[in-house]
Amino acid sequence: MGLRSGMIVMEIGYDDDVDQQLRDDVEEITGEEIVDEDSDEVVDVVLLWYRDGDGDLADTLVDAIAPLADDGVIWLLTPKRGRSDYVEPSDIAEAASIAGLSQTSIATVGNDWSGARLVGRKSGGKK
Repeated sequence: MGLRSGMIVMEIGYDDDVDQQLRDDVEEITGEEIVDEDSDEVVDVVLLWYRDGDGDLADTLVDAIAPLADDGVIWLLTPKRGRSDYVEPSDIAEAASIAGLSQTSIATVGNDWSGARLVGRKSGGKK
C-alpha cells in the first residue's frame, strides 16, 4: 500500500466489519495511530471503507480529498466480489472520475476487502 514510517493515515467509514488486522498493520508500519475523519490534520493517506449502500460514492470521495496532502492517496476499501455489500468496479471508476481521481492499482487487503488506490489527476502547467 506504499505506507512508510511517519505517514499520517485517516480512516473514513469505520464500522464493526472493517479488517482489524489491516488497521493494526497500518499503525505498525507508520508508527502512528490512525486519525479519524473528524481530525483537522493534513494526511498522507485516507483509508476509505465503503460498502454498497453507504451513500453516494463520488460525494464521499470528494470529501475524502479535502484532508489529503498534495501527493496523498486514497485507498478505497470495498468488500470483495461475492461478499455482502460488494461494489462494482464500474461504479468505482465512475465515482473516481467524477471526483477528479484516477485509479492506479488494485490490491487484496484482507480476507474480505479489496483496495483501489486513487490519486488526484495531475494538472499540466500548474506549479
